[in-house]
Amino acid sequence: MARSHFSGAAALARRLRDGRASQIVEFALSLPLLVVFVVGIYDFSGAVTLKQKLTNTAREGARIAASDPASDLADPSSVPVSVMDAYYVIDSYILAEQMSDCGLSAATPALSGTLTWTSTASGCPGGTSLTLTINRGCWATESNGTVDAVNTCVTIKYPYKWRFTGVSGLFGNSFTPTSSITTAAAAFNEN
Repeated sequence: MARSHFSGAAALARRLRDGRASQIVEFALSLPLLVVFVVGIYDFSGAVTLKQKLTNTAREGARIAASDPASDLADPSSVPVSVMDAYYVIDSYILAEQMSDCGLSAATPALSGTLTWTSTASGCPGGTSLTLTINRGCWATESNGTVDAVNTCVTIKYPYKWRFTGVSGLFGNSFTPTSSITTAAAAFNEN
């Protein structure tokens, strides 16, 4: 009986000296790191893609509002047509890109400053909100420093849920699951 136990230990020692066992251990140690890198790359590329879509959305909204006449800005008691045009274009663009508008279509813009209207949609996943700000009177100094131009500026603050959270949690790290991607665009007021 003792001899069979000894021969089992000798067989185990031979297996441990075999290179295949070390390859399995190396693979088991490197696999989690590889998974973290792959998920991180995938997640980061998703955030960059979303940022690009939001930048295009803001640029289109600013362009639409800037091309409308500024004569509708005189009555602060109602939302100007130029602001509503930009608002509808931005909401349509978000939906066309197959992103969630978080209920933006039901959030009417409200005056939040001089020539500035803000819409906040609270229907985003994770209890976060989407914020759309349209400023029909933002100033920009030209590169020569002598001329100020009146622009329309559109800012979008959109929630992004990171997928990296689940993988980083395997290693005991805490990572904020939801953050905001903010983008802005400006267009020279034509009228």
